[in-house]
Parts: sequence; C-alpha cells; structure tokens
Amino acid sequence: MAKLRILSGGAPKEIFSKLTPRFEQQSGNKVEFVFAVMSTLRDKVAAGEPADVLVMPTNILDDYQKAGVVRAPDRAILGLVSINAVVRTGAPKPDLSTPDKVKQAILNSRAITHATPGATPSGTHMGKLIEQMGIAEQMKSRIIHRPALEGGVQLVASGEAEIGFYPKSEVINTAGLTVAGPLPASIQLTTIYGAAVAAASTSPDASAAFIAFMADPAHRPAWTLAGFDPPP
Repeated sequence: MAKLRILSGGAPKEIFSKLTPRFEQQSGNKVEFVFAVMSTLRDKVAAGEPADVLVMPTNILDDYQKAGVVRAPDRAILGLVSINAVVRTGAPKPDLSTPDKVKQAILNSRAITHATPGATPSGTHMGKLIEQMGIAEQMKSRIIHRPALEGGVQLVASGEAEIGFYPKSEVINTAGLTVAGPLPASIQLTTIYGAAVAAASTSPDASAAFIAFMADPAHRPAWTLAGFDPPP
C-alpha cells in the first residue's frame, strides 16, 4: 500500500473529494492532497517539497517535463476550465453577452472580486483584462483580490462583492452562489488541467494508477458536473 502526496491547484478540489475515496477503496492506497494557488505550488516544487503527482495547467507541466521534474509517461488531461462570473443567489445576473457588456457590468458593480494577479492564471487574466478595458483606475478601490478557495466565494455569497470572476470548477456547486455564465469567447481564458507523475515520486506505479483512475472516461460525467469541460 502506498501513501500518495498530490500537489494540486484548487480547481479540481471538489471532484477529487468525490472520486478519491473510491480510488482508495479499490487500490488500497491512501492519498493526501495539498491544494494551493499556482504561484505557491510552483514555490513548493522549486523548494523540492515531496510530491508523487502534480495537478496543474498543462503548459506548466510541459515545462516541468522538459526540466525533468515530472515523467513523460502516464500524463493525462483532466479537463478544461473557463472563467465564469458568479453572483449571490437571488441577485440579478449581469449581462455577459459581449466584452462591452462585461465591462459595463464591472463598472456598475459596487465591488468585484477575483484571484490576485500573478497568483493564479484566472487572477492574472482578469487583472490584464481590466487593464485592457481601460477601467483599472476607476475600479481600483472596488476590486478585492481573493482566490475563490481562500475566501473569494464567501465575499460574493455575503454580498460584500457583487460579482466574482473565477474558474467554473471552483464555484459551480457553492452554496449561496449562482453561476451567471462564462466570459465571452474573445476575452475568455480556458485553462487545460492535467496530471503528471513527479520524477522524484517514491511510488510511481501507484501515482500512475491514480492519474489513470481520475482520467477514466467512466468518470467524465462527474468531472463535467464539477465544472470541467471534456478534453479536446
């Protein structure tokens, strides 16, 4: 029996909580997760923190594979995650049909929240998007930088922020929130999440089995319900 340590971004947290008990029961292995924003995960990897599996955007895993941090075999794509707007349950949904409508919805808001630029892909994207829209100065005092899993969803659910912009998987089934919809395609960021066995894993076979289990097509409906679109 192996004890696996998984370093993962926050996007798959909900689906892992549902599927992992079945993997543990079937395999006899135990799994420990460390969920963090991407900048923190990269610092952990750079510091040599022990890990058996890395679950991250595939572009980051590609770089790690080139650097010998993860193994090329047994990699898998888990799904695609888009940025969606969320509002407090019962609140009006903003019009997100065009980039101009998104801009107006942001400007009309008392406060919005998204992850800290530089900390996560979605936070970085939203920071750049608001700059490109030319409204950064107007919104300066009305933007709260908070990752969804570190209090961002609570800001929206409580009404402190009127709109949150987060990966769909981090907000789709959260009590007190309603998903208003995705950003328009022309300003959308779609993150491809993947998994890879760490080169330093002491249990590479069990790690590969974990990835294969999570990527099994039989589990695709569960991933979809958790906010992940299927791989291309």
